[in-house]
Amino acid sequence: MIDLSGRLVSGDTLYGPFLGLGLGSAPAAEACALAGFDWLLTDLEHGGGDESELLHQQLAADAHGVPMLVRVESTHRIRAGHALDLGAAGIMFPGIESAEQATQAIRHLRYPPDGDRGVATYNRAYGFGLHPERLETANERVLGIVQIESKQAVERVEEITKVPGIHVLFIGPRDLSHDLGAPGDTGAPAFQDAPQRVLTAAEAAGLAAGILAPDAETARRYADQGLRSSASAPTPPCSPWLENTRSTASAAPEHPG
Repeated sequence: MIDLSGRLVSGDTLYGPFLGLGLGSAPAAEACALAGFDWLLTDLEHGGGDESELLHQQLAADAHGVPMLVRVESTHRIRAGHALDLGAAGIMFPGIESAEQATQAIRHLRYPPDGDRGVATYNRAYGFGLHPERLETANERVLGIVQIESKQAVERVEEITKVPGIHVLFIGPRDLSHDLGAPGDTGAPAFQDAPQRVLTAAEAAGLAAGILAPDAETARRYADQGLRSSASAPTPPCSPWLENTRSTASAAPEHPG
């Protein structure tokens, strides 16, 4: 299984698809896993599926050793806990706007005393009781991702980075552009300054910054800027999207951060 947190710490740029809408299925997850993505993400906030389909996508990802992340519908404790018990490698929380919100959300990824995740080992994450020893390293293994999707979140991003347990600040460009008064226009001056502030704050705190890109060309451009966790929503076959992204990104000079 790919060590996402280790690769992010080492400075790697990682690519993955949001499996939502028509892609929210096990065959789609398997197709994208076979394409060579670094991670997959099941989107339970905006995707066409729900938790009942999560296990099938998780099984497909695990079969090919690709970590599955889950964007949960809300920051309610049980939403994150259920996904983790099924075997998710990390959780993305949408709409985080303050350090207080981030702190509460990240607590849901950690067992007591560091958090409030419910403790149980008779689930898939622990081999249905056969591997209780995984509890010893669970708090360190789960990837914590918070989304920066509003003007308020950008203005408070330096405080948000101070919350222990966050690995990635992930920009939601659609929501953010709307909140900044430039709906869908990521080229607008009002929008342009926001990703840079998020990136600067993330790098200063030793975190990675990521963003959702509409196509391979945009993903390459974001990677060149230093956004090291790029996502898109490609339609199968997934391989051309990933090959086009990596080929140009590998030819570009490394980001100094």
